[in-house]
Amino acid sequence: MADRSVSVLSGDTFVVSDQAGDVHTSSRHPPHGFFARDTRFVSMWQLSVAGRRCDLLSTAQVDHFAAQFFLVPPTATFHGAPRLSIVRQRIVGERWIEELVISNHLQEPAEVHVALDVEADFADVFDIKEDRVERRQVVARAGERELRLRYRNGAFVRETQIAVSEPAQIEENAIRFVLLLAPREQRTLRFTVSALVDGERRPARVAAFEPERARLRAEKQRWLGDAPRLETDCDALHHAYERSLDDLAALRFPADPERRTECLPAAGLPWFMTLFGRDSLITSYQALPFLPTLAHTTLRTLAARQGTQVDDFRDEEPGKMLHEIRFGELASTGQVPHSPYYGAADTTPLFLVVLDEYERWTGDAALVRELEPHARAALRWIDQYGDLDGDGYVEYQTRNPETGLANQCWKDSWNSILFADGRVAQGPIATCEIQGYVYDAKCRAARLARELWDDETFADRLQAEAERLRIRFHEDFWLPDRGCYALALDGDKQPVDSLTSNVGHLLWSGIAERDEAAQVARTLMAQPLFSGWGVRTMAEGEGGFNPVEYHNGTVWPHDNSLIAAGLRRYGHAEEAGRIATALLDAAPYFAYRLPEVFAGFSRALTHAPVLYPTACSPQAWAAAAPLLLLTATLGLEPGPDGVRADPALPPQFGHVALDGVHGPRTRADVVAS
Repeated sequence: MADRSVSVLSGDTFVVSDQAGDVHTSSRHPPHGFFARDTRFVSMWQLSVAGRRCDLLSTAQVDHFAAQFFLVPPTATFHGAPRLSIVRQRIVGERWIEELVISNHLQEPAEVHVALDVEADFADVFDIKEDRVERRQVVARAGERELRLRYRNGAFVRETQIAVSEPAQIEENAIRFVLLLAPREQRTLRFTVSALVDGERRPARVAAFEPERARLRAEKQRWLGDAPRLETDCDALHHAYERSLDDLAALRFPADPERRTECLPAAGLPWFMTLFGRDSLITSYQALPFLPTLAHTTLRTLAARQGTQVDDFRDEEPGKMLHEIRFGELASTGQVPHSPYYGAADTTPLFLVVLDEYERWTGDAALVRELEPHARAALRWIDQYGDLDGDGYVEYQTRNPETGLANQCWKDSWNSILFADGRVAQGPIATCEIQGYVYDAKCRAARLARELWDDETFADRLQAEAERLRIRFHEDFWLPDRGCYALALDGDKQPVDSLTSNVGHLLWSGIAERDEAAQVARTLMAQPLFSGWGVRTMAEGEGGFNPVEYHNGTVWPHDNSLIAAGLRRYGHAEEAGRIATALLDAAPYFAYRLPEVFAGFSRALTHAPVLYPTACSPQAWAAAAPLLLLTATLGLEPGPDGVRADPALPPQFGHVALDGVHGPRTRADVVAS
């Protein structure tokens, strides 16, 4: 994140504050507040002593769900010794628990006036992102040890409940204490903040701090304990791997509140703390040899919400997998279509890709058989709805021109599909990587049909369709003068000729011809696309290139991990290693947490990677990128006899040992140098 904020999170419940632990409504990048289910339940939470904000000594964050802030009241002189100190401790699980430990350092009594200014604006995350938050009518109810702030818009009801550990003067926007501290006395104040939805009722109880922290730590260790253990000579790789696992632990949230052990990854903090079909699938794919349960939950959850009807407002069609689901006011009242929204043309073939890859890594044939009807429905969507004009390619064009996404590929900003001269392509648009996903999906579904669904005829048909697509794709998309495949075909079937990272996904999916794949590899690793920190989304010199444009010149770690996997698939191990090394060289500049995206400036110019101003961090598929880079450079593949390895490590990695890799029947230990 661009500013010095502190984020404490557990799945889709999180608190973002300043370095002293205070929450300010005015903060935008990222927004401050206590968030749950796409709503801000606390928009102000400011501590003061004797009417003045405290000075910060230091901040410590040792877990994604916990932080500590060490504070003192301002002193009268520069060298004056504080008479009081405050240790502010915070944890976030299903609730936000905060503890203030106030110490009197004098050998005489002290009267201490402590106040917390509190507000809840119940703003929808969409409104916050667009800076259009309007004041809502909030009803406050204060008791001796609790404050309830409630907002209703028809059936949409949200309530913030704050329980206090001891009697206080509680007002609709403040909680005040007058503490009489004996000499050297230490007093503890505790608060429990709950986000209640849809009229939920809960007793106002103050939760014990240490037992909850111990529970969260034990639960996290159980989850991380299932991941392989990495030993390596490469310090950056070691730290990036550990950070990846920790961030994925932070971002996981239960698909069903009744089964909290079944988790899938939220897309990213602060804007995308929910299920995104594409993001959750790709993250699950990246993490398969390390944390396969993510894929299991993601596949079942998406299948349960698969499209069943034609709904123009939500871009829904039978068999289509969702793009994004939201639970805030705008989605709940029908002002935006995210309940859920289906505006993505790539999620459906990716579902099939991950379903097959999950079975290859885990041997879980039962899930593949359980989801067979959903897989067949996804294949029907590809042919009947995804192919808008019957030309054999999956195109996209929103059914909802008012609020639907114009671009429904992974680069889903409005101007992401550009010609080399900078013109915006007009739809319907068939991007190259989606055709690759469809090719891969049909190849994989053919295997599932043959081996697990007992349908040889269907398998043969799918394999033949995939082969026809591969041949036609090369004829229509290859641009000999550019040494590359086209980014897309526009609505007039004209090739969109800009050089972009999308072509790297063609290596990952396997649709590229082998000779042309070698040319693509050279193009990807040449200076216009390769910045020195990774492959840019668009090549320098193209008409639309901008190193700080979201999809037109930046570097995305997840994009690079897929490209590296594709390069390795086609035998370009050295190039895959260069990408892995570049990203790991960048990682220390971000405290080993690769952000969603960073700027595409040349490494020779900046000598350090430049953060994109509104990048999500942590972000799921960026967090999982080091995992797929390990899979690619180690050459990990599942097979009938377990996990196979064909290491081609970059020299910087040195010795690498990965113990406990998940395989189809048992775990494997991999050692490489």
